[in-house]
Amino acid sequence: MLTTLLLYMVLGAFAGVAAGLFGIGGGLLIVPVLIFSFQLQGVSPEVLTHMAVATSLATIVVTSVSSVRAHHQHGAVRWELFKPLAAGILLGAVLGVNTAVQLPGGVLQVALGVFALMVAVQMALNLKPGAGEQVASKVELGIAGGLIGWASSIFGIGGGSLSVPYLSWRRVVMQQAVATSAACGLPIAIMGALTNIWMGWGEPELPQWSLGYVYLPAFAGIVLTSAFTAPLGAKLAHRLSQPVLKKVFAVFLVVVAGRFIFSNLG
Repeated sequence: MLTTLLLYMVLGAFAGVAAGLFGIGGGLLIVPVLIFSFQLQGVSPEVLTHMAVATSLATIVVTSVSSVRAHHQHGAVRWELFKPLAAGILLGAVLGVNTAVQLPGGVLQVALGVFALMVAVQMALNLKPGAGEQVASKVELGIAGGLIGWASSIFGIGGGSLSVPYLSWRRVVMQQAVATSAACGLPIAIMGALTNIWMGWGEPELPQWSLGYVYLPAFAGIVLTSAFTAPLGAKLAHRLSQPVLKKVFAVFLVVVAGRFIFSNLG
């Protein structure tokens, strides 16, 4: 048990650095590594991918709080946009978890691989949407929040790779888009984690120390270290070449995507 916890603390340290370095949530790193870790532990293939997604969302609940507080202190969060987005996110996250648990583990891994590949292309080519012709209405924000919450809870991420481009497209300046996206990550993670706990309750294939689909040793280890290493990643980001860093992480995502897609379709 102690060895397992230490291994997940190491993962949390790397996830924190990655989040600080690349300006993304750690979910894109945490989910694939958890899947590989659970495979090595001999966890049932039927539940390990769902466990990785659920545990990632649970860690984001904790790690996003300090991020939201920091952005709020700088006055960068557009709370008038957050409220309708969050309303849609809460419903979307519940639907997303219900979608994910209906999928076999292999199918969910293929979906994760395709998503990772899309993010890799966006990062490698630095693709950004142009500004739209109008600002978003509350109805549109609610619908967009629903879609973001749905997809994010399937993939175990905080939604930044989806919400930042959307807000930028809707004429929100980048600093405010990032800050508002960070705030949106909290309701995604809370509702996604709670729904995963509820849906996984009593699942016979889950290993000991599971709370629904959330694996507590991994959750504890990641949370203990990622919060401390994220500032280190942010400092390194200012010293290293961002274009090079993004291309390196894009290569990692392509490798992960290839592994998920071809191992389940081959």
